[in-house]
Amino acid sequence: MTLQEMRERKRELGYSNEQVAALSGVPLSTVQKVLGGSTAAPRYETLRKLEKVLGKKETGAAYPQAAPQESVAAETTAAYREKQQGEYTLEDYYALPDERRVELIDGVFYDMSAPTYRHQAIIGELHMAFSTFVRSRKGSCKVFLPPCDVQLDEDDRTMVQPDLLVVCDRKKIRMRCCFGAPDLVIEVLSPSTRKKDLQIKTAKYENAGVREYWVIDPDSRQVMVNDFTKDCFPAVYGFDDKVPVGIWDGELEVDFSGISREIAYLYETE
Repeated sequence: MTLQEMRERKRELGYSNEQVAALSGVPLSTVQKVLGGSTAAPRYETLRKLEKVLGKKETGAAYPQAAPQESVAAETTAAYREKQQGEYTLEDYYALPDERRVELIDGVFYDMSAPTYRHQAIIGELHMAFSTFVRSRKGSCKVFLPPCDVQLDEDDRTMVQPDLLVVCDRKKIRMRCCFGAPDLVIEVLSPSTRKKDLQIKTAKYENAGVREYWVIDPDSRQVMVNDFTKDCFPAVYGFDDKVPVGIWDGELEVDFSGISREIAYLYETE
């Protein structure tokens, strides 16, 4: 049975990675790597165990019953309580249940809450503006929406998920993540992420080599632009301004008044 057949069978059966791990006895992190395609040459014994769970059954034969997903997730989460914040690595990150969204920064897990519709609407408008500009110039940059992993420091202690990122060096783009610093990163503030986005991430992005970092505050309707290629204070714009994109030397200016009009209805539905 090929790996592709195993992936298709997993989808057909509706199994999660946690359920496959519980049924096969293969560690969750290994299941994620093998079925996710990041392991090029899995061990024969691992493949044999996975095939026992995902292989075709004869007519009338019963598939093994998976443990309730809540129990598997609880066991997985409990295992990480043995570590302290600051000690986690990418192995722990990849072993978390699929439905749990977190960022890993310097060995510390930060839970991510679901974004608001206002948040998503702003990011959607920016993605459209950036993508249209790149295509009109036939540029090499690629614009990505979340959830996209960024292995920012190229180590095993940090993995972030910006709200929007632009990567112009396509060699950094891998199947699983962006390996290294994007050229431009945008974060939209929320009450739960304000401190992380304004303090922790500002320093991380600058030190990692991000060229430009936008922080958008939907409540105050402001855009703070950090140009890390210049020794200057952040520029602050309002939602009635045109904001130049530094990585493209201002050839693209984002008209936030247009975005503000598009999302005005979301300020009426608190």
